[in-house]
Amino acid sequence: STFDVAVVGAGIVGLASARELVRRHPSLAFAVLEKEKEPAHHQSGHNSGVIHSGIYYKPGSLKAKLCVQGAALCYEYCDQKGIPYKQCGKLIVAVEQDEIPRLKALYERGLQNNVRGLKLIGPKEIQAKEPFCRGLMALDSPYTGIVNYKQVAQSYAEDFQEAGGMILTDFEVTNMEMAKESSSESEDGLKYPVIVRNSKGEEIYCRHIVTCAGLYSDRLSEISGCSPEPRIVPFRGDYLVLKPEKCYMVKGNIYPVPNPRFPFLGFHFTPRMDGSVWLGPNAVLAFKREGYKLFDFSTGDFLDAVMYSGLWKLVLRNLSYGLSEMYRACFLSAQVKQLQRFIPEVTVNDVLRGPSGVRAQALDSDGNLVDDFVFDGGSGDIGSRILHVRNAPSPAATSSLAIAEMIADEVKRRFEL
Repeated sequence: STFDVAVVGAGIVGLASARELVRRHPSLAFAVLEKEKEPAHHQSGHNSGVIHSGIYYKPGSLKAKLCVQGAALCYEYCDQKGIPYKQCGKLIVAVEQDEIPRLKALYERGLQNNVRGLKLIGPKEIQAKEPFCRGLMALDSPYTGIVNYKQVAQSYAEDFQEAGGMILTDFEVTNMEMAKESSSESEDGLKYPVIVRNSKGEEIYCRHIVTCAGLYSDRLSEISGCSPEPRIVPFRGDYLVLKPEKCYMVKGNIYPVPNPRFPFLGFHFTPRMDGSVWLGPNAVLAFKREGYKLFDFSTGDFLDAVMYSGLWKLVLRNLSYGLSEMYRACFLSAQVKQLQRFIPEVTVNDVLRGPSGVRAQALDSDGNLVDDFVFDGGSGDIGSRILHVRNAPSPAATSSLAIAEMIADEVKRRFEL
C-alpha cells in the first residue's frame, strides 16, 4: 500500500504514462488507481479508433507535435506487439467551392506539422481511392490508420504490470490528504506522506500523484486543492453504422473540411478493425459525465454543467449549430443528409443507430474550448506533489506514447525522481 508514484486513471494516457515511468525508474514502486473494474472503460474504449496524422492542429502546439510523434510511435508499438492495425488513409473532401481555400490552408498546416505523404487530389483521384465518394478536391493523408485502442491500452497495462507496476481497480479516488508525522518517523518526515482514499474508505500511501482522469480531471484537481479550471463539460457523440452489406461503399476514412466557425469536426466515415463502418459522430451536451445513452441523467453532473458560465457563453455563440446537432440527434434522415454530401448513394435504409462516446471537453470561463493539452500542479503540501493532466482530448489516443514521454519528463523535473 506504499508507492513512490500513484497514477489516477487507467485510460490509455494514464496507462501509457505509468508504463513509461516504470520503464525509466524500475527501482521505484508505481500504482495505477482505477475506479472501474477494468482499464480503458470510458473514452479509451469508446472512440473512433483512428490513428491521426496531425493535420488539423495549430503549428507549434503540443497537439501538433505530440500527434505526429505519437502516430509514429503507435505504429512502431503495434508492430512490436503484433497488434493489428490498418493504414487505410484518409481523405478530407471539399464538396463546395468555398471549402477549397480552407482545404488548401489545411494542407499548408499539415506540411508545417511535418505530416508525411500529404497531397491535394482532384475528382478523378478521389474516385480512384473512394469509388462512391464525390468531391471537388481532397487532401489525401495516406498515413492515417485505424486500430482498436482498447487493445492497445490493455497491452500498455500488461507492460506496466510485467515491469512490476500494480493496477488497483474498483478504486475510486475521493480524498487526498497529507499524513500526520509521528514521533517514530525519521527527521526527514514520512517517506510516503500523501494518503489517497477511495469511496470504500481504503487507502494507499504515496510520495507523488499523477492524475489522468479524463471526464473527472477537474473534480480530482479540486479534491487535491488545485484549481477547478479548466472545467470539464461532457459532450456525447452518437454514431450511426452502415449495414454490413453496404460497407463496400467506404474503403478509408472520409472527413469533411472543418469549418472554423463551429467547435467540432462534423460527420465523417470511419472504417473499423472489425470491418464495420461508423458514421458521425454528432456532438450534443451529455446530461451525465459517463452518459452513453440518450436518457442517461445525473443531477450533479447536469447542474455542474448548466451552472457554469463558460458553457452558456459557448452555447450562445453557437446556438444555431447546437440546435442543428440536437435535431440531427433525433432524426436519422437529417444525419444521412450530411453523409450524402460525400456519398450520394447512402440512404436512411442503409444505416442503423450505433454506439456512443462521451468527450471530456475542457472549457474555460470565457466559453472557449481548451484546444491544447493542459498539464499543471498546484501549491501547498499536496499541490506541490501532484501533476494533473487536465486536458487530453483527441488525438490523445494517437499521441499516448508521446504524451507519456512528456509526462515522465515533467514528473522527473517536478518531483526530482
